[in-house]
Amino acid sequence: MIFGPFKLILKIISMLFTFVLLYFAVTFVQIWLTGHEHSTSTAQAILVFGTTENNGQPSPELKARLDQALYLYNHHRAPWIVVTGGNRPGDTHTEAGVSASYLEAHGVATTHVLKGYGNDTWQNVSTVIKQLRARRIVTVLCVTDPFHEYRAMAIASSQGLVPTPSPVRNSPTINHSLWRYYLKETLEVGVGRLIGYGRLSSWTTTASKIPLPGGG
Repeated sequence: MIFGPFKLILKIISMLFTFVLLYFAVTFVQIWLTGHEHSTSTAQAILVFGTTENNGQPSPELKARLDQALYLYNHHRAPWIVVTGGNRPGDTHTEAGVSASYLEAHGVATTHVLKGYGNDTWQNVSTVIKQLRARRIVTVLCVTDPFHEYRAMAIASSQGLVPTPSPVRNSPTINHSLWRYYLKETLEVGVGRLIGYGRLSSWTTTASKIPLPGGG
């Protein structure tokens, strides 16, 4: 009888552990499948999620995303391209500014590019949502790395957009330790769905800086 309550506690802990493990396993599968899904539909805009820039030039990872956006734009999949991403301490350019300059240098009219900023995925979307609503843009093609596609779409959806996947096929990140990226995404998606992506952003990310003059 003495060990009865102890066994019950162990059983409850075991059940909780199994549930949590199953929850994150299912989350991982969802992330993996979404990252390998390539929509062929059209949309009102192409939403490019920001990543690092190198002193005014796109990093290889950002360039891959921008080239994907150019492909979609040139194949008339959407008439607008939305670029996002702020600047970190010490940066003299924003990711969105660098992205816009790259697109414009490759033939996209300035009037067809919208710019946001933000230091995480939630901020990337929230800083452009007013511009999109002003133009009645709802449907977006989400361009980002495969491991990030599920969370990017979930956050876009939570802010009123209707996203479809267009993950980068040739991102340089495939040459790195992908398991770390997938682990991070699994944890962030798993937690974000429970407490809300906006709240998670407020807990983990510093406020984004205002875009630099001239969109740099």
